[in-house]
Amino acid sequence: MLLAMRSPAHDPSAIYRPRDCLAAVDCLCAAIVHLDFFTRLDRMPGNLADICQSLGTMARPTDVMLTLFAANGWIACDPNGQFRTTDHAKEFLVEGSPFDARSYYASMADRAGVADFLKVLRTDKPANWPGADGEADWHAAMRTDAFAESFTAAMDCRGRVMGPALAMAIDLRDVRTLLDVGGGSGVYAIACAEAYLHLQAIVMESPPVDAIARRTIQAATLANRIGVVAADMFTAAWPAGCDAHLFSNVLHDWDEPDCRRLIDASAAALPEGGRILIHDMLLNDDKTGPLWAAEYSVLLATVTQGRIYSTAEIRGWLATAGFRIVKHEPTALSRSVIEARRD
Repeated sequence: MLLAMRSPAHDPSAIYRPRDCLAAVDCLCAAIVHLDFFTRLDRMPGNLADICQSLGTMARPTDVMLTLFAANGWIACDPNGQFRTTDHAKEFLVEGSPFDARSYYASMADRAGVADFLKVLRTDKPANWPGADGEADWHAAMRTDAFAESFTAAMDCRGRVMGPALAMAIDLRDVRTLLDVGGGSGVYAIACAEAYLHLQAIVMESPPVDAIARRTIQAATLANRIGVVAADMFTAAWPAGCDAHLFSNVLHDWDEPDCRRLIDASAAALPEGGRILIHDMLLNDDKTGPLWAAEYSVLLATVTQGRIYSTAEIRGWLATAGFRIVKHEPTALSRSVIEARRD
């Protein structure tokens, strides 16, 4: 039996952040050593499309790279969408400066992570998950039992920090049944069910993760209140009778068209008065930070089809589906939860 979840006594951010930000240095090294990005941008400012054409790179990972550099203060974007180097970058990252630091990164040019990010930039396809040779990218690897067990355990331990904070940040007193979309081990459904004793929940997950969720829910002695539906959230019919849908750390694994599909599917399945809850790390509206989110986005772009999205981007998807944001609250580990209701 698992003990009821509670918030930790200490802030674990300094433990979780380094793992989230592993790929950011590889992105910077690739830009400096292989692309001479800052020198090129200094000589020819441009918008996202211009930069992609100049570098021979794809939009999604290039956007992630630009966000990282903007969050660090090395580039800035004007109201017309034109990116330029800042004085900070001109002093240290542009050819010809007396303080040119580019050679400091030359010895890192052959790191596996640098090669991976270059591949992602040029193909927009996820690299292999870091680890043993031959491992597939995250989406394919999650269909194997061994990787699904390992990865879900990693997300479960993080969820035990964020779950109680999420349950405190949202008001589910008038929700009868919560659908936890792509709910992993069920850790967020468990946290919500423990905080709201009337609440029923359903975790929708693909095999083999659905079996992990059943096991975790059983260990929490909540099988009488939390069910599990084995289903592909993109292709299967969604469970009926749920008056709130939760996406907790889900959208960041998928590209924008897939995120829109999920929001639209949620809107179609919810009854009148239903709500959408999006719990994730988010960028600010102009995508200049926070830095942790910009760094984590590089890791996500490297190993998944997604990235970190801005509040403005999510607001637009929700509006298209007929929903508006009514609440936005911080949770834990620099995450926050958006609550949206139908207009």
